[in-house]
Amino acid sequence: MRRWIAFLLIILFLAGCSLPAAPVPSAEGTHLKMGLLPILDVIPFFVAEQEGYFEEQGIQVELVPVKSAQERDTLMQTGQIDGQLNDLISTALFNKDRPKIKVVYIARKAYPDAPQFRILAAPDADLRAPADLKGVPIGVSRNTIIEYITQRLLEAEGLAPDEITFTEVTAIPVRYELLMNGQLQAATLPDPLAQGAIAGGARLIVDDSTHTELSLSVLSFSVEALTHKPNIVRKFLVAWEKAVNAINADPAAYQDLLIEKGRVPKSIQGTYTMPPFPVGQVPTEAQCADVVRWLRNKGLIERDIPYGDLVDASFLPEK
Repeated sequence: MRRWIAFLLIILFLAGCSLPAAPVPSAEGTHLKMGLLPILDVIPFFVAEQEGYFEEQGIQVELVPVKSAQERDTLMQTGQIDGQLNDLISTALFNKDRPKIKVVYIARKAYPDAPQFRILAAPDADLRAPADLKGVPIGVSRNTIIEYITQRLLEAEGLAPDEITFTEVTAIPVRYELLMNGQLQAATLPDPLAQGAIAGGARLIVDDSTHTELSLSVLSFSVEALTHKPNIVRKFLVAWEKAVNAINADPAAYQDLLIEKGRVPKSIQGTYTMPPFPVGQVPTEAQCADVVRWLRNKGLIERDIPYGDLVDASFLPEK
């Protein structure tokens, strides 16, 4: 009897050794939450979702819509999202004391034939050149990428800082309406809304197509997400880059998404085309340094934030 028991125990032991080991779930999980403003720059998120690129990478990306940069930043500060589409101004303000978020990819930038931001004059305003804007209040959102680009564009066109005047109009749709009805003589707007304003009679003063180094939107993640979910972030960027390549290869295929998610005004829906999206890039040290310099001059930060506190290029997909 004892021999039989010993024999059965040996059989069970050998059978157990031959069974495949149960998969061990990754400590990182598979889930990311991303904060998205309703702007054209977020289209690759929806292309990646529509084409199944996130699923191919074995990750779940929850797209969290936000109505404003303030709402997005609150979600990031309270740990309710892992990453976001934002800009260098926002990133530097987050990191004014210590690194809390880092940029891992340029989401969108200006090109010579595809500007991101335009300084416009109202339809009935007698303004035609940057010099005409001396002392004229320009509608912007203060202490944001909009104000930074407006100042830098006009300085590049020959205006001195003390010749540039701003008026606060935070909400972009309100800024658009005030410009079009003449309550603002000038304003800075992003495309495609800016192009819609031009179609409605606004006059272009200058845009960032001649100063493409100024305008960037970026993908940034919390330092916590980069520390605890590095492989998930890398897989996300592989899917993002695949979506960008698909858009650049056949932009017409995503025209419906452009109109829906890019908030293209009805007046230009038949003519506005998808802009190109950059592939495999992070901001340069010079771009970051200029943003830090601008913020310090305005008294919004107190330290010279090092490049490594703002950008981490190690997450770029391998070529």
